[in-house]
Amino acid sequence: MTIHVCFHGVGTCMNEREPGEAQYWMPQSEFLRVLDVVAGSDGVELSFDDGNRTDVDVALPALRERNLRATFFPLAGRLDDPMSLGRDDLHELRAHGMTIGSHGWDHVPWRRLGPDAVRREFDEARTVLADVAGAPIDLIAAPLGLYERATIREVRARGYRALYTSDRLPARPGTWFQPRYSVTAADTAVTVEGIIGHRSRAREIRNALASQVKRRR
Repeated sequence: MTIHVCFHGVGTCMNEREPGEAQYWMPQSEFLRVLDVVAGSDGVELSFDDGNRTDVDVALPALRERNLRATFFPLAGRLDDPMSLGRDDLHELRAHGMTIGSHGWDHVPWRRLGPDAVRREFDEARTVLADVAGAPIDLIAAPLGLYERATIREVRARGYRALYTSDRLPARPGTWFQPRYSVTAADTAVTVEGIIGHRSRAREIRNALASQVKRRR
C-alpha cells in the first residue's frame, strides 16, 4: 500500500483566495520536518495541489535537498496569477524530475458540473497545462476533495491514468483511484508520521465508507 501525503501551501497564507484556504498551509519549519520523516520512510508519495508559488520557492529546493520526488497539480486558471506557478515554473519542476498533473481550471467542487464546466475542467485545463509544461497530462486531482459518480465517468472517458482524491485512505499502487491525506496547518511531523506508520483502522473504515458514497452519488 502507498500513503499519499498532499500539501497545498507552505508558510503563511497572506491572502486567502477562498474562505478557509489558510488552514491548509503548513508552516515552513514543520513542512521541512515532515519531509525529513518522509525521506526516512518507504511507501510514501508526495503531491502539491493548487499551484501556489511556494511550490517552487520553498518546496522544490527542500525536495531536491532530500532527493525526493513529487507530483504537482496546478490550476490552469491561475497560471497568470502572480501568487501561482507560471510557465517557467512548470518547466523548472519537470527539469528536476517532478511530475505535473491537472487540478482542473477553477478551484470548484466537481459536483453537478454543466457541459461547459466539464469541458473547461477536464479538457481545456488539460490542454493548457500540457502546452505550458511541454508534456502530456494524464493525472488529475479533484479540488476540495469533492466529486461524484458523474465526475468519475467524465474523467475516465478522457483517459486519465489516475484520479487523486482527498479521502484519507491508503492507496493501492497502480489503481485508478488514488486517495490521499491532505495535511493542514494543525498537522506536525508527529501527526504525519502517525499517518504513515500507525493508522487508525476505525478511521480508515469510516473514510472508506465516505469515499464509496461519493462514488455512487
